[in-house]
Amino acid sequence: MTVKVYCNRMSQPSRAILIFCKMNGIDFEEITINILKGEQHIPEYKAINPMSQVPTIVDGDFTLFESHAILIYLSRKYSGVASHWYPSDLVERAKVHSVLDWHQANLRRGSAGVILNNVLLSQNGLPSNPQAAEEAEKTLEKALTVLEIFWLKNGPFLVGRSQPSIADLNLVSEVMELELLSEELHDRILSPYKKVLQWVEDTKSATAPHFEEIHGVLFKTRKEFRMAAKSGKTECCPCWYLDH
Repeated sequence: MTVKVYCNRMSQPSRAILIFCKMNGIDFEEITINILKGEQHIPEYKAINPMSQVPTIVDGDFTLFESHAILIYLSRKYSGVASHWYPSDLVERAKVHSVLDWHQANLRRGSAGVILNNVLLSQNGLPSNPQAAEEAEKTLEKALTVLEIFWLKNGPFLVGRSQPSIADLNLVSEVMELELLSEELHDRILSPYKKVLQWVEDTKSATAPHFEEIHGVLFKTRKEFRMAAKSGKTECCPCWYLDH
C-alpha cells in the first residue's frame, strides 16, 4: 500500500522524510501542502493533523505526525530499510534517540530563531528585534558547538556512526535551512564548525542524488531571498519553521 506523505519541501522535517523514503525505495505519494496559502489550516487537513503542521503520513487507516515518530515508524515497518538508519542494537538505538531528543530543544530552537529574526520578519515587512536576533544566534552557536565537539566527536556521522541514521537526516535538514540567510551571515555562523560542515557534505554524498533534488526548492528560495534583500523588496513568506 502506498504511504501518503503530506509535506512541503521548504519544511526541514518534510525534506528528511522524503529523502528517507527515496533512499529506501518506499512506495509513497507526495502531497504538497501549500503553507503560503494556509492549506495546513483547512478542515480536511486538520482532520488528519489537528496541529496544522507538516509533515504527516497516512498509511492505510493509520495517521501519524511528528517527523521523528514518522521516521522511526517507517524504519520499523519496511524490512528493506538498511539497519544503519535505525539500529536494531538497543544501545546504538538509544544513542540515535538521544540526539533526536536533543535536536528539538537546541539546534531546532536556535535555527528557527535565527531564520525568524534575520529572514522571515524582514521578508514579511515586519520590524526586526536586534536583541532577539542576538539571543537566537547565541542559542544556535551553542547548539552548533555541542554538535561539533560532542555529537560528531567519534565519527563522520552523529553519535560515532560510520553511516547516516535518521538523526543525521533530521539534523542536516535543519542546518541546511540556514542557506536562507545572507551569504555573509551564513558563512560567519557556520565557518568555525569544520566538523559540522564536513558532516553535511558526507550526508549529501551518502544520500545522493536525492539530497540535492529534495533541497532544490530551498536553493531556489535562497536565490530569491538574497536577490530580494539586495533590491530591498519584501514578500510574504510561510512559517514552515514551526513544522515538526
